[in-house]
Amino acid sequence: MDPFARRLLGRSALELPALGLGGAPFGDLVSELGEANALATIEHACALGIGYFDTAPWYGCGKSEHRIGHVLRQKPRRDILVSTKVGRVLVRPADPASYRPPMWAGGLPFEVRFDYGYDGVMRSYEDSLQRLGLNRVDLLVIHDLDLGYHGSREAVAFHLDRLDRGGGWRALSALKAAGEIKAIGAGVNDRGTIPDFVDRFDLDFFLVAMPYTLLDQAVLDDEFPRCLERGIGFIIGSVFASGILLGGARTRPTPIVPPRPRSRRGCGGSRRFAGATTRRSRRRRCSSRSPIRASPRSFPGPPPPSICARRWSFFAAASRAICGPSSRASGSSTPPRRRRNKTPE
Repeated sequence: MDPFARRLLGRSALELPALGLGGAPFGDLVSELGEANALATIEHACALGIGYFDTAPWYGCGKSEHRIGHVLRQKPRRDILVSTKVGRVLVRPADPASYRPPMWAGGLPFEVRFDYGYDGVMRSYEDSLQRLGLNRVDLLVIHDLDLGYHGSREAVAFHLDRLDRGGGWRALSALKAAGEIKAIGAGVNDRGTIPDFVDRFDLDFFLVAMPYTLLDQAVLDDEFPRCLERGIGFIIGSVFASGILLGGARTRPTPIVPPRPRSRRGCGGSRRFAGATTRRSRRRRCSSRSPIRASPRSFPGPPPPSICARRWSFFAAASRAICGPSSRASGSSTPPRRRRNKTPE
């Protein structure tokens, strides 16, 4: 698949590249990247031809937007697409001298408050434009309206009501109708979140994180078909499970959402990879040191033709992904040389 090929995203009129750069690591999630390393990474992505960048106010409490914007505002705007998110606003802490941002190794010193109402969405959008230094973004994503962040179904229902009756969705629809944005999406971290949105809002796409990775694809059989029926597109935001499926967990990062109970199956679930990998490669990938846990429903063996057809339809609708760099500083501010006739990995 050509990583630079553009295709229509869901029901929108926006053509999005197959590959984009995710901005969470630029908020210093696990460790402090350093300004030079962060900016050099974004510059190198531009040099490789990456044309889609995703960020959010939550990433480093504004730091990711500042860093990505610092580079992108020096590039021709017609060559790039930018998405950011709404649902949180950054505010001055009560005690600025002693305040430390939670969950981010090097986040900026601002408190974060959830607000999915009209005023909160508009403030988040306008503040993001100023942090980015851009006078427009292309996509807005409703961020983290799920059980993992809000703790209970009652709290999720309250914020969904704020988005609906409190005017948050009206604000997003008005921005799209005025041409200020081209598509509206929702970020998804947990199974069960997609139906909450599909039943109430006419979204263009979902930005799907941990419910769908190369290891866990159970949502293909229940939640994703409802989206396909309505023409809702997908951006896959955690294909490699935050990097664990590429190189394993070399550090213990602070989780972005509260940890879920770990499966008791362990690596024994790897036998469900039948037909996909060799026995030797399975042993390498599921060594005793590996933290990977296969979902019991992830690979249930060869599916019937009807399921194959549904999955093929999903892959056609979701042929775009965003990947982020390692959160560990490389120790050098100079990006590697661009290799000719090579696509980014």
